Amino acid sequence: MTESVSSRRYGIAGDLRHQITTGRIKAGERLPSEVDLARQYMVSTPTLRSALAVLEREGLVEKIHGKGNFVRRPLRKITYVGGRGSLDPATAADAALRVTVRRTAIRAHGHLTSLLRVPSGSPLTEYFCLSHEGESPHSLARIYVPRDLTSTAALGDGSAYERMVLGFAVLNSPPVEVRETVHARLPTPDEASTLRTSPAVAVLAITRVAADSASRVIEAAHLVFPGDRVDAVFTTHHVINERRTQG
Repeated sequence: MTESVSSRRYGIAGDLRHQITTGRIKAGERLPSEVDLARQYMVSTPTLRSALAVLEREGLVEKIHGKGNFVRRPLRKITYVGGRGSLDPATAADAALRVTVRRTAIRAHGHLTSLLRVPSGSPLTEYFCLSHEGESPHSLARIYVPRDLTSTAALGDGSAYERMVLGFAVLNSPPVEVRETVHARLPTPDEASTLRTSPAVAVLAITRVAADSASRVIEAAHLVFPGDRVDAVFTTHHVINERRTQG
């Protein structure tokens, strides 16, 4: 019985996948209701939902709460450039990202104290940045800056995201050291909901810490990119010391 249900699930997923990839069902189009699809394929609603879950994991279908299941529009990948802690401007421009930025005054607590090397309760500014390509969320970032380094010029204009994620939030104290920790993991429920991605699709999570010439941490950021929407490139430059041989 289990094998039969599994077979039906993948059979339905395969049929819908074929219709999507051949263009019979267009990108952005709403699929028939789950009840109608279950009736069409002569299966129970739970079996139908498990078939749709297969397509969600593949990134072909997205379920929007209260609206239904839609064929996902393919999102262009952007390139995250490691070592500089930035996005490649060309790929970001190609993806036509639109960004909302929310600023909040908070106090350092928990892991932020060690990340920013500040005492608990220190005043910080948190920037929550959510990028969209069209109507589809593309990536999110939470950026933390000591309050005395916060640049008010980075707020309320169209270049805020470029300054914060394509570059850095602190413009008057450029970093001399950038440390990035990269993890591939499953999204948290909040991340999956915000980014409208499947909980089963891995995200690229980057923790970025920038310090100035005095080794003071001037910014810490948590960046989250669904794995199908970003490539990360890290380049190492080796410095070779040349010694002249005197004869």
